[in-house]
Parts: sequence; structure tokens; C-alpha cells
Amino acid sequence: MRRIMIVGGSGSGKSTLARAIGARLGLPVIHMDSLFWEPGWVMAEEHIFLDRVDAVVRSDAWVMDGNYSRTWPNRLDRADTVIFLDLPAWLRFWRVVWRTARGYGRARADLGTGCPERFDPDFLFGWVIGYSRRGRPKALGLMSGDGPARHLNRIHLTSRRQIRSFLADLAATPASEAT
Repeated sequence: MRRIMIVGGSGSGKSTLARAIGARLGLPVIHMDSLFWEPGWVMAEEHIFLDRVDAVVRSDAWVMDGNYSRTWPNRLDRADTVIFLDLPAWLRFWRVVWRTARGYGRARADLGTGCPERFDPDFLFGWVIGYSRRGRPKALGLMSGDGPARHLNRIHLTSRRQIRSFLADLAATPASEAT
């Protein structure tokens, strides 16, 4: 595994898993949100965002967390592995609320510079809860046997236990075999 794409709903643990994999395999970790958001929660212009993504995708190795399904074709062309974190909506909701409360007013490493954690009801109820209706079907299609990731190593994790097991197996694999 040298180019790993991690998708899933907000609060599923994409960034945490990306950091763990990156540390274990010695791969650079790229957070899609940090490519998308400009200071003050301003969206990057589309061509700037896509140029940033393309520059990362062309590199030899990466662990990239984030959805942004419009970038999937370019990322899938270079990825060797795609991981879908498919955790229950109630757990993702709780994690986002906890993350917001714990880090309120401070910037996270996986977001753009100058984007402090904030309470955003539209994000919480529209994006986090709405993922089950909008994003999850796309991710399931991505992971299907005839989907756009069919040529990749596909890993579909549906529980915290499966994630821990995946990381334990990865930690038990010599880095030369995992890459």
C-alpha cells in the first residue's frame, strides 16, 4: 500500500485512521479538507482546489482522507487501496459533537489553516446526518465489485472493532510487505 484513499462520513475517523496508517507505513498524510478550506472557512476556488488535489495525487505515496467525490476519478487512477469507514450515523454524530466541544475555537491539523472548530448546526444535521442518504450510497457504489474502485484493494470497515483489527494487522505486517 503506497497510495491510500480513505472515505466515509464526518466523524467516522478518516483523519485518525490516515494518521495511524501514515505513521505505520511512513507515508505522507494529506487531508482533503486542508486542500479545500482557506482561512476563515472560505472555500478555495474550484480550479485551485483541483490543482492542489492533482499535485498530491501525482506524488509517489500518500494516505488521503476525505470524500469530495468529484475528485474520485483522479484519485482512483493513482490509488492502490481505498478504505471506506462505514460507521453508524449515531456514532459519527456523537464524535462530531464531542470533537466540536473539545476543540471549540481551535484549529485542527486536518483542516485548513485559520479554520477554528465551530458549532455549525447546518453541518451537524445536514452533512453529518445527511451522509447516510447522500454520501453513503456513493461510497457503497465505489466499493462494489463492479464500481470504479474494482481494480483496487478495497477495505470496507463497519465498526470500531474492525478498524482496530485492521490497524493491528497492519502493525503486525513488516512495512516492506505492506507497501
